[in-house]
Amino acid sequence: MTNTTSIPQWWVVTDLDGTLMDHHYDWSPAEPAIRRLQSAGIPVIPCTSKTAEEVIRFREQLDLHDPFIVENGGAIHGESSTGQLWGLSLGPDWTELKPQLSALELELGEPLRALDELTDAEGERLLGLQGDALRQAQRRCCSVPFVPPSAQARLRLETLVAERDLTVVQGNRMGHLLGPGISKGKALQVLKQHLNQPDVEVLALGDSPNDLPLLEAADLAVVVPGVEGPHPLLLPGLNSGRFQLAGAAHGAGWAEAVQRLLPPFFNNSCQSS
Repeated sequence: MTNTTSIPQWWVVTDLDGTLMDHHYDWSPAEPAIRRLQSAGIPVIPCTSKTAEEVIRFREQLDLHDPFIVENGGAIHGESSTGQLWGLSLGPDWTELKPQLSALELELGEPLRALDELTDAEGERLLGLQGDALRQAQRRCCSVPFVPPSAQARLRLETLVAERDLTVVQGNRMGHLLGPGISKGKALQVLKQHLNQPDVEVLALGDSPNDLPLLEAADLAVVVPGVEGPHPLLLPGLNSGRFQLAGAAHGAGWAEAVQRLLPPFFNNSCQSS
């Protein structure tokens, strides 16, 4: 019998908005690569600011059954062998965080408009979401997304958040208020331990500052650029060689990077029966 214990096992752990998807939520350029990863037995694990509801819908559309990380690391989820979904919260509840955002708004002296307060017209203008899609994004469990303040106020906000022993991270379009120490990287470590796979190798892909903890926790880290190039705050990791740059924006770059960095699995998936 062939000994397979030395063959490394990989997870592909990926941000969604701006990374796997473009800003119109199109992931079609990456779909063939996702299918090949799945046929090779490589989990594709969303690690996103989206809610569990949003990710469940995404998984259904692609017929994924792998675990996932939501709300910027606020919770981990997975699927049992019987198909039942489970979830584990890693920080305080939305009901605890929302009043903190209101208090921060008063201290800051600038509006911090929470995502759940946006109208359909505002959701469409700011996020490209309306109707049921916007409602799914608004129904938070363990984070409070908000419209960011002015650039001048952001450093002050970070100081105020730290004084409250909370966390704030910046995505492409929204800020996110989280519990103490919550991050995508921490959630990845918890997920590995929870599934008893502490030594699994991780290829992570992201595009914005809230992905930094995920990229730093990965064995291979890929920055997926936007159409105007990589996010400036990810340039130090690229310049140092710690992160690699995908060859194109969004889903096309995602597919290029995964195929380039995990070629044996792609080749094997083509030969699988």
